[in-house]
Amino acid sequence: MAITDTETLFCDYYEQWVDVYKEGAIREVTMKKYKLTQAWLRKLAPDLKLCEFNRVNYQQLINGYAEHHERQTTMDFHHQLKGAILDAVDEGLIQRDPTRKVVIKGRQPKQKKTKYLNQFELHAMLADLSLGTSPSWDWLILLIAKTGLRFSEALGLTPSDFDFVHQTLSVDKTWDYKNGGGFVPTKNASSVRKVQLDWQLIMQLSALLKDLPEDAPIFVNGKVYNSTANGVLARHCAKVNVPVISIHGLRHTHASLLLFAGVSIASVSKRLGHASMNTTQDTYLHVIRELENKDVDIVMRALSTLV
Repeated sequence: MAITDTETLFCDYYEQWVDVYKEGAIREVTMKKYKLTQAWLRKLAPDLKLCEFNRVNYQQLINGYAEHHERQTTMDFHHQLKGAILDAVDEGLIQRDPTRKVVIKGRQPKQKKTKYLNQFELHAMLADLSLGTSPSWDWLILLIAKTGLRFSEALGLTPSDFDFVHQTLSVDKTWDYKNGGGFVPTKNASSVRKVQLDWQLIMQLSALLKDLPEDAPIFVNGKVYNSTANGVLARHCAKVNVPVISIHGLRHTHASLLLFAGVSIASVSKRLGHASMNTTQDTYLHVIRELENKDVDIVMRALSTLV
């Protein structure tokens, strides 16, 4: 039943809004974030009624959340609430948009760990891999480093996904390692893609996959944990004395190397399966800024030669 009473608590309205508009329409991992927002809402504003909603108490709600979270996480919290709030405004349950001109605060971010390796560090780490005759974590590390796939995408690969003639890899599913396993859809529609492979990787993989079942996941053998793969990668990094990164950091490494090599943001975005180029720009802003500085130097050198 739709809520039409302005005396209704906002946390009750939000819970119904999530059930009606989000349940079954978004991935389970995203749904969990909405449920977490729901829990924080009941903790921070359990008695806030729709009719009492204004800019001041919304700012107080955001400030309360920001005391416990970094600014980016607070921004995500705000965006998840805003959709429901704007619907309530449209329905006449809230008089004016209380999210207008909200100030997003947050705790100081923790010292960030190194997210990616440079070309020389990556080369040293890959040289330490032990690539046997059967699939292993080391093979998965090599594959992600050379394709930029997400961990779940790499786990979802089967031999039939590889087209050795055209040197491509089809990404159209993932492996649900967080919830007991099984094939599930990709993160978004843009994540369904074909990834071009280099000839050296093609040669290596054609031998590795030759006798494996066509439609069985290559790297899954029982329960899979992200932490296990991260541990294997960490040992290789430590052994060759390069910064320790995560498996997801290999994806960042792949993208960063492509950008530094001059590959366009549009091509990198498509290769990574990002929903939009904005995601790529936001994620790799630090790399893009370095490249802009490099471009300025090139422009200045070119102009200095003009007489």
